[in-house]
Amino acid sequence: MYRFLAGVIVTLLLVMTAWYFVSKKEEKQEIQFNSALIQQQISQVGKLIVTEGNFSQVMSYSNTRKNYFDIFSSNKKALVIINAKVTVGYDLRQLQTLIDEETKTVRITNIPPPEINIYPDLSYYDVTQDYFNKFGAADYNKIKDSVHKMMEEKVAQSNLKSDAKQRLLSELSKIYILTNSMGWTLAFEETVVSDLNMLERLDLK
Repeated sequence: MYRFLAGVIVTLLLVMTAWYFVSKKEEKQEIQFNSALIQQQISQVGKLIVTEGNFSQVMSYSNTRKNYFDIFSSNKKALVIINAKVTVGYDLRQLQTLIDEETKTVRITNIPPPEINIYPDLSYYDVTQDYFNKFGAADYNKIKDSVHKMMEEKVAQSNLKSDAKQRLLSELSKIYILTNSMGWTLAFEETVVSDLNMLERLDLK
């Protein structure tokens, strides 16, 4: 009887040990599968998302040069019509993440800053210039610099940056939904993202 009970106990221990190692192996395989799936999702998100705007502006340019001991002056001026396309976007190929399989945490460590690109199309009208003060490369460069600065100010006053941020949040929410559905945690730097609304409150540049 004693040998029988001892045999039963040993058998149960062997079965429980085998079950433990099998379940641990299955759990590890599941974690690795989920990790690979999350990495694939992040890779798919890794694209350039862009918001585009168009601006029109009229600018007058004038320059006066003094000649012969400031006795005579030479003038030049032009009317510049500006039609500019501006894009604001995030290159999510530069998105940096860490996947911690032990704690089941996906940590976003870096979000690239927005990229602002300005493509001005300049047309010159009513160009007048005196013989001793003609338009040159320096004038056109000065006009281009002024246009670029003007467009940057217009972008800052527009909703292009906020629209681009909303598109960024839309892409990041896909990562949150996936990790949450798998029982994983999404964090931005040291802040745990507990819900979608919290993404709005993160300090995203």
